[in-house]
Formats: sequence, structure tokens, C-alpha cells
Amino acid sequence: MDEASLIRAAQRGDEDAFAVLVRAHDQSVLRIALNLLRSPEDARDVYQETFLRVHRSLQQFRFDCNFSTWLHRIATNICLDHLRRRKVRRESPRVASVSSGQEIDPLDTVAEPRADSDPQRRVLSEELRGRIQAVLRELSPRERVVFEMRHFEGMRLRAIGEALGTSEEAAKNCLFRATQKMRSALGEFV
Repeated sequence: MDEASLIRAAQRGDEDAFAVLVRAHDQSVLRIALNLLRSPEDARDVYQETFLRVHRSLQQFRFDCNFSTWLHRIATNICLDHLRRRKVRRESPRVASVSSGQEIDPLDTVAEPRADSDPQRRVLSEELRGRIQAVLRELSPRERVVFEMRHFEGMRLRAIGEALGTSEEAAKNCLFRATQKMRSALGEFV
């Protein structure tokens, strides 16, 4: 069954069709949430809230855009709301607790095998990663979302604009500002 048929079946109440849609898009929603929130626990919460919201509002989907664009818009908006609430509560967006009670940055758990072969390269890579993370924390939530959707998700500007409920030009301008801030902060690395 193609995606449009699955959507129509799910709109008629077919839970199996909805489950197939979830399986087809679950990794991209989780990836968006994890990239934006930097917390596996928060990303799982957003993942669940996204699919609950999609399930409740699937009747309103009118095929004006791609289903994935609509889904990403919902996930991104939930992430932005979460980031706003987090900012008000002054939570640390980049720290996760492990079973020993120690707090770590989730990105520190990602292996970089190519950088490990050369100690100097490993040091430079860690410094660069630290600077990128610092700049990402300083970007506005919208700039960060646009930057990560473009560079981490590989989305086109038009799809980003649609996902954020804005124009392609607005997404392009936001990406330009975020990129300028990143270039300025990275200085000798670029």
C-alpha cells in the first residue's frame, strides 16, 4: 500500500495502517527531537507526543503537503515548545544522567574512529565539536532548528520552511544568520 492509501486508511480508523505510518517515520522524528533537544529522555517524550498529536489530528491532514513535512512540522513545533519551557526553567539542555549518577554530554558517547587514529587530530576534533556545541546553544531556537534541519537532517530549504510553517525565503534568511554566527565563532577552523 502506498503512503497516501495508508493515510486514508488511518483516517478511517485503521490502526494497523497508522502503525505502518509510525514505523515508516519514527526514526526521522526521533532524530529531529534528539538533534534539537540533546536529551534522549526529552526526545522520547517529544516522539510520543508527536505521534499522539498526529493520531488525534490525522483527520485534518488534507494532502496539501507531504505527510513527512506535516509530521516534521508537528515534531519541530513540539521541540520548540519544549526548548522554550526548558529555557524558562533554566534546565541544562546537553546533560544526561547515566546509571552511576554521573552526568555526561550525550554527544561524548558518539565514537569518532577516524579522529582517534591521530592524537593531534583528536584534540582538534574535540575542540571543534565543543565550539560547535557552544554556538548551537547560543543560537535562537528557530536558528538552531533551521541549522540542524539543513545540516544534520539534510532537508531542503523549502521543506524546512514548510515544516516550520514559514516561507522558503524566511528559512533561508534564518539559516544565513545561523551560518554567519557559526562561521564567526569557528574562526580558524573554517
